[in-house]
Amino acid sequence: MYQLLKQIAVVGIKTEAPPEADEALRVAAQRLQAEILGHFVGALTIRHVDAGSCNGCELEINALSNPYYNLEGLGIKFVASPRHADMLLVTGPVSRHMEVALKRTYDATPDPKLVIAIGDCGCTGGIFGESYASCGRVSNLIPVDVAVPGCPPTPIAIMQGILTAIALKKA
Repeated sequence: MYQLLKQIAVVGIKTEAPPEADEALRVAAQRLQAEILGHFVGALTIRHVDAGSCNGCELEINALSNPYYNLEGLGIKFVASPRHADMLLVTGPVSRHMEVALKRTYDATPDPKLVIAIGDCGCTGGIFGESYASCGRVSNLIPVDVAVPGCPPTPIAIMQGILTAIALKKA
């Protein structure tokens, strides 16, 4: 135990500095909250569907819930049932095993529904494309309103995709 404490004292704190305040994030957050309050009566509910991704996009989606991005503080909540969702967030190329599940989830989501394809795999099929094991992009199976490219896309890009989808619904 003594050796460990000695090593900690010698090495010191090795964490990185906190990120600088991002003005673009603050402005995007204010716009997003105003749009949500105007169209979804205070809360936008999202059902996330992993259709066969590598989990890189999921890490970025999970980052949206941390205190820095605070998506839930903006009135956006993730739900477990598509019957309670206003929006579907779909990641990954759609594997053949997820084809039926994705269609059923889409059908179970009440109208008017929004669909966002997240990541290069969701938008274009990525490196997997279409094969015996993959149906390719999400839009091959269900209609997609907004595509957020990136491998993986940043949390800011995902927030901008959500804002774009809300703006499309308004129009």
